[in-house]
Amino acid sequence: MTKPFISLCPEITRAHALKLMDWLEDDRVTCYLSDSRDVSRSIEHAIDRTQLPILTHLFNRDGRFFMAYDRHDDPVGFVRLINNGAECEIVLAIGDSEKWGRNLGTRTIREGMKLAFLDMRAGKLIAKIHPDNQRSQKAFLRSGFELESETPTMTSWAMTAGRYLQLLREDAFRDAPGIYITEMDKAKLDNLIALEEGPVAQLEHELERAIVVEPDQVPSTVVTMNTRALVQLDDEEIEVAVVYPEDANSSAGKHSVCSDLGAAILGYQEGDAIDWRIAGRTRQIEIRKVLYQPEAAGDFHL
Repeated sequence: MTKPFISLCPEITRAHALKLMDWLEDDRVTCYLSDSRDVSRSIEHAIDRTQLPILTHLFNRDGRFFMAYDRHDDPVGFVRLINNGAECEIVLAIGDSEKWGRNLGTRTIREGMKLAFLDMRAGKLIAKIHPDNQRSQKAFLRSGFELESETPTMTSWAMTAGRYLQLLREDAFRDAPGIYITEMDKAKLDNLIALEEGPVAQLEHELERAIVVEPDQVPSTVVTMNTRALVQLDDEEIEVAVVYPEDANSSAGKHSVCSDLGAAILGYQEGDAIDWRIAGRTRQIEIRKVLYQPEAAGDFHL
């Protein structure tokens, strides 16, 4: 069975706003949504105030707003991350009722955690859920959240940054095949992430869940740094090299490890297939063959 896939997109268009309004008119969607009135009101104001096709800036006040897409690039829901100092509150809904029962809510929660902890650097993520909303409570429980407090009208579930990283390292989520990274590559990439040179949340997520091995112990079929590989990208077969940002030249097939494609294939091995959002749309990626790997060639200095 194909695992559920969700990607979160920060761009909010006028068409998205109208779709959100449709979802929020469905009582089945809003009956347990803690801030449905606030969301609905803000959307109405955004639509009324401007005729601009892109409304992202109007949705990102007091936090960040994302549309949730499935693997077919259909919008199926939304995520709102609300800043509260070191803490962050997550509000989400799968608005497309035809997609209910497919574990998309759980996957959406995990994508929201990735952004909250690795991009927004929240220390703690909170979800406030109505006690009768058993489906949401189970989804947050499956995602590793712990019950923090409970009243007759509200349950509060929490995840700390430390616990999130621990679960990643233990591969508790099992959303994708396991990946490998060499100790040398990880040390260099950790330094790159510390400098935050470019978008690094996806890369950091992959590094945290990777199996770390000595350079001479990594399988020769694994995509390591400076590896060249033959990759199937949807229906197109291309040759890709994963390089550090300063060596990137996408026209020559050299993709930065911070780029969508570079972060996507790092650590995977021949035969692995994944879905990944690249340049605004979901792509199917398969590692067909590793053409050159520095470690296999004895080029440990690369």
